This record gives sequence, structure tokens and C-alpha cells, in this order.
Amino acid sequence: MPGARYGMDAPYGFGFVGLVVVGFWATGLVMAVTADLAAALPALVSGTLLAGCLALSLHATLRGKFLVWRDVLDELDLRGDERLLDLGCGRGAVLLAAARRLPRGRAVGVDLWRGRDQSGNSPAATLRNARAEGVADRVRVQGGDLRRLPYAEASFDLVVSSLTVHTIFGADARARAIAEAYRVLRPGGRLLIADLARTPLEYAAVLAGLDAQDIRVRGLGWRAWWGSPWVPTRLLSARKPAAP
Repeated sequence: MPGARYGMDAPYGFGFVGLVVVGFWATGLVMAVTADLAAALPALVSGTLLAGCLALSLHATLRGKFLVWRDVLDELDLRGDERLLDLGCGRGAVLLAAARRLPRGRAVGVDLWRGRDQSGNSPAATLRNARAEGVADRVRVQGGDLRRLPYAEASFDLVVSSLTVHTIFGADARARAIAEAYRVLRPGGRLLIADLARTPLEYAAVLAGLDAQDIRVRGLGWRAWWGSPWVPTRLLSARKPAAP
């Protein structure tokens, strides 16, 4: 939407990889001029492969994740009056896409808004985007630790998260975050967490121990590849049992 700006995920990582790519290519070109092409090939090939990985990541952060979450949210067939929580909402890419589908509901985002996680990360940026998207009346944001959510039990119909829980250091700490997400779900509520590589399988094991239902993990396709096809984004979905 005009005026909405969502920044770039992991900006320092992109900068570092970009510098490495330039370094490989520069080394290869110098070697090609001063030695021979055969000696330069390893550096040139390495730089090209890294550039391809960088391009995949750029697509995922600037376009792919929006397309993926559009499809995921459409699959939910929401009524429009749900109360939704986005864990690690950042500048609102998923939070506001969900809010557009909740004309009679409420979308709440919680985050620490760290610059290393997303460029220009701040609550003010999220709220500016909410106004630009025309959903400010149904959006609220709050600072908080995912391991200790500031909400009562059974507060939300739906809890979502995109590429956030894996940033919490330690499997036990991530397990606490998953348990908190499950705690604030209402009976019958749904949990959807998109994250990297094998971490959704880790979360699935935690939810199984909490007696969650309909636990599934699936890939999200090439649009959500971060760095290479070997670092896929997977979607964990689960449901809290309905009250008797």
C-alpha cells in the first residue's frame, strides 16, 4: 500500500553477505588479471553462488513472505471478528495483512523491535504502516518478551508468528515461548508459526506435550527460501482442544 514500508529482515546479515560476495568477485578479478582464469575460478564461482543465495533471501524478505502469508491467511477462512496475536510483529507485515481480514476483530502485535532483526524496527513504524494500510482502528502493539507474554490465558482466537521464535537463544527458552503462545490461545484457537529449517519440528514436539491437536509441519515453497533451498521456511500449525 502507498506509504507502508516494511524494511528488510536481518539487515546486518544481508550487509555482511553482500560484502563477502564483493570480496570474492574482487579477488577473482584480480587473480584473473594477475595470474590466470583457472586460478580465479574458485573465487568467482563462490561469489556467484553466494550472490544467488543473497538474491533468494532478498526475494523472500521483500516479496516472497508477503505472498506466502497471503495464501496462509486466506486458507484460514476467518470470520472477521477474531482476536489475533502476532508474536514478533516487527513493522507489521503479517500483523496488518491479518488485520485487513478482521473488520470486526482485533490484531495485537508484540515485539522487542530490535534493529538487528529488521531495519527501521520500531513500534512507531508499525503504527505508521497500520495507518497507511487503513487498519489502525483494529491494531494494537505492545513491547514484550515472548517467553513471558503480558496477556491472560485464553485471550486470543489465533496466534501467528513469522521468523521470530528461532531468534530466541536456547531450546528451553524457545519451548517456553511456544508454551506461552499456547497458553494465551482460547479453546479451539489456532496457532501458526513460520520459522526456519528444523525449528518447527522442535515446536511441534513441545505442543504434543501440551496435548495440542492437529499438529502439522509443512514447507512453504521456494518463495520462503532464506539463503538457499537448504534453509527452507516451514509452517507449524496446531489447534487447542475445544472446551468440553
